[in-house]
Amino acid sequence: MSCSSCSTGKNGVPNGCKSNGNCASGTCGSGNKLAVFDWLSNMTLPTGEAPFNIFEVRFKNGRKHFYKNPENITITMGDVVAVEGSSGHDIGIVSLAGELVKVQMKKRKVTADSEDVKKIYRKASQKDIDVWHTARDREQETQRKGREIISRLGLKMKLSDVEYQGDGTKATFYYTADDRVDFRQLIRDLAGTFSIRVEMRQVGMRQEAARLGGIGSCGRELCCSTWLTDFRKVNTAAARYQQLSLNPLKLAGQCGKLKCCLNFELDTYLDALKSFPKQDKILKTEKGDAVFVKMDIFKKLVWYTYKEESFKWFRLSLDQVHEIIELNKNNELALPLDEYEITEEPVVDFENVVGQDSLTRFDAPKKPRRNNRKKSRKPVNRKPENKAIDVKETSKKPQRKPQRKPVKAQGDTKADNKRVDNRKPRPKKNPRSNKPKVEGNSKDKPTQEQGKKPNNQRRRNNNQKKRNPNANKKTEPKNEKE
Repeated sequence: MSCSSCSTGKNGVPNGCKSNGNCASGTCGSGNKLAVFDWLSNMTLPTGEAPFNIFEVRFKNGRKHFYKNPENITITMGDVVAVEGSSGHDIGIVSLAGELVKVQMKKRKVTADSEDVKKIYRKASQKDIDVWHTARDREQETQRKGREIISRLGLKMKLSDVEYQGDGTKATFYYTADDRVDFRQLIRDLAGTFSIRVEMRQVGMRQEAARLGGIGSCGRELCCSTWLTDFRKVNTAAARYQQLSLNPLKLAGQCGKLKCCLNFELDTYLDALKSFPKQDKILKTEKGDAVFVKMDIFKKLVWYTYKEESFKWFRLSLDQVHEIIELNKNNELALPLDEYEITEEPVVDFENVVGQDSLTRFDAPKKPRRNNRKKSRKPVNRKPENKAIDVKETSKKPQRKPQRKPVKAQGDTKADNKRVDNRKPRPKKNPRSNKPKVEGNSKDKPTQEQGKKPNNQRRRNNNQKKRNPNANKKTEPKNEKE
């Protein structure tokens, strides 16, 4: 949507109005709704043909009307003009001029001699523009006080918008209501509070959303506030044909009604559904009857399941379903659905190269948490007091390997009195040096007197006595028979 300022020159470079997104003429940009590009502006009229004398004028929130120019004032797109109102005058901006106005009037079914086509008085002066801006600044405060009066009167209606006339003598209140509302007292209170003439105008939910605008669930501006002019009826059948879940939160738009975009692709879905069988069609197979579960319209896939085994679904192509239906028409049973089932092919997806490196690769690795408290504690085996010792427990003690007894020689009586030690003597460690000890060193001299046993030997004998008290008793040699 743009005006003649955005057209390209001879060298192909756009002229532009240097407004940085806000068109100087007020006819293009995202701020103006339902703007129309005059693609006939650069074309000259045939000889002898007078220009069309009716202009399209835009007001607040995209409201547009047609006005004729009886005095032949030189008017172009974007001019601010003073037009005829219900009483007094109103201020608006010329949004379209020329031959395209005929097309817009034909679209809205408005004739040139209709009473709705009023006059253009003049181009707006600076005084008219100042009064117009002052009246526009009062709209927000008027809407707030009007809602307070409505809540005080207890009326079941919602005041959505207020629009002042260009001369500031009249205000139009737009409201929505489900039932009929008696607002006679409301008009008196509003007229007395603001000292203006009041006009109440009821609009629908969709018209309210179109006037206020907003962002839809798709992330774009609402269709009704940008390009949609006719509001067609939307049914839940449109959602059923498109295999959508009947969730009112997802199907409803900003206005609270079903989204208008449900009708956009409905014809495409209806054409695709002509080749599918009816959903109540039952497939008869050797294993049993199969019923419809769901379908994928554009991939032409249908899911069926047995009545008795509804937990398992079988995916069939549309051609296979028609083949089974033809067999059933000839009173023949089809093979089990296991024979017709289509296996899913692996989908080759793109490789995510960016996600190969971990985002936490520069972070310090977390050390494993060690429970040192448990390790520091040692298990304590407390034996109960005054409890008889079980014979089984004592028998579980590890038994020592029996040592080999030396063979007694005839007449050797000292072998019984000495304990045979087969263990290898441990090498003496010198913590200061690893050098072997040299004979004649003062440290190697025995500290005990000769004839006495060393301390280690005495300890071994004492331990032996404790274990075997009868080991050291002298035994008399048996007299051998001659």
